[in-house]
Amino acid sequence: MEILKLGIVGLGNRGKGLLQTSLVCSGIKVVALCDVYEDRIQEGLEITAKKQEEVPKTYLDHNEFFKDKNMDAVIIASPWDEHIRMAIQSMKAGYITATEVGGAYDVEECWELVRTYEETKTPFMMLENCCYDRFELLTTSLQRSGKLGEVIYCHGAYGHDLREEVLGGRVNRHYRIDNYLKRNCENYPTHELGPIAKLIDINRGNRMISLVSMATKSVGMTEYSKCEKCPDKSFIGSKFAQSDVVNTLIKCANGEVISLKLDTSLPRYYSREFYVSATKGVCNQEANLIMLDGDKNLEEFFNVTKTVEKNINCAENFKEYLPSEWRDISEEEMALGHGGMDYLMLKDYFRCAKEGLEMPVDVYDAASWMCISALTENSIAQGGSLQSIPDFTRGKWTTRKRKDVVKF
Repeated sequence: MEILKLGIVGLGNRGKGLLQTSLVCSGIKVVALCDVYEDRIQEGLEITAKKQEEVPKTYLDHNEFFKDKNMDAVIIASPWDEHIRMAIQSMKAGYITATEVGGAYDVEECWELVRTYEETKTPFMMLENCCYDRFELLTTSLQRSGKLGEVIYCHGAYGHDLREEVLGGRVNRHYRIDNYLKRNCENYPTHELGPIAKLIDINRGNRMISLVSMATKSVGMTEYSKCEKCPDKSFIGSKFAQSDVVNTLIKCANGEVISLKLDTSLPRYYSREFYVSATKGVCNQEANLIMLDGDKNLEEFFNVTKTVEKNINCAENFKEYLPSEWRDISEEEMALGHGGMDYLMLKDYFRCAKEGLEMPVDVYDAASWMCISALTENSIAQGGSLQSIPDFTRGKWTTRKRKDVVKF
């Protein structure tokens, strides 16, 4: 199809960002918007009006939204606890479905997501933008070219000071607050896990077998609630179930170990701590370092936090390994959300949707990555007990071919 008619449900900060980026992508017409808040719908209409003449239909009820026969595809940017339920509803209605990231609340809902896809054959993609980030893709390119050798150990984190955002949840109509009050788990695993899973071919020649998870005490949110910066004084002194730091170890079928860390309740800088250790080298995003054994030309500091110009004109020695998507990206495209990741991700989703291609981050990826939240919740509650990770492919991981998000 030349024009993809798109609907978006959920117009909070993330939904608005996805709307803005979608409107810039070629061959996209936004035909429907849905949110429970009128002011968010109005803001969505104003954003849309700047890029297209046609006014989208609007809905306050997502059940009515999913009855709209004018849509080809749907982006779900609702609260975490609604992602899987709405994705199932969307696939059953026949829309090419994309859902934002987040962790699952129960392993069974992940199975239901997979079963719905297998029954309906409706295309599905998880919008994990970190799979499209520059450093992660460069690392994957080096691995695919044989420069890294055999991958042994990977680490990732969601390190992000969210104290003000979480405690302002009811003021700002944000959904994370109830998760922090009532749950204790690795609640946001896919940013760090997604790129690692793609790198080591999870669900396509490899799979995650088991995990253990340990958590610290919970103090950070309670302490922050007492300070002047707390946006909602009703939380002063409240107790939170969510631990300040959660560490998880995952064992894979091919022998790799993955380490994940959630660190969102204490003062800190933002980092995903993407780290890959292999037989011929190491890639460390946080240190901005790639070092390859025996290849002095590639012992470079690779700084992804410099200016836009330096991001585009990367070190000469890495140019041949950097995917063309990042070599050719413009300043305007990099400004479209998270330094260009959002644009590359949505462009890929829309391309696959219009051309009827296999989605690069599919339903088996989504189920495998999202179930980590539910399993870590069980492991922590049981004192760090071993949890088996389901094989959502039902054995097909042994024969499924690799599917990268870009060509290397």
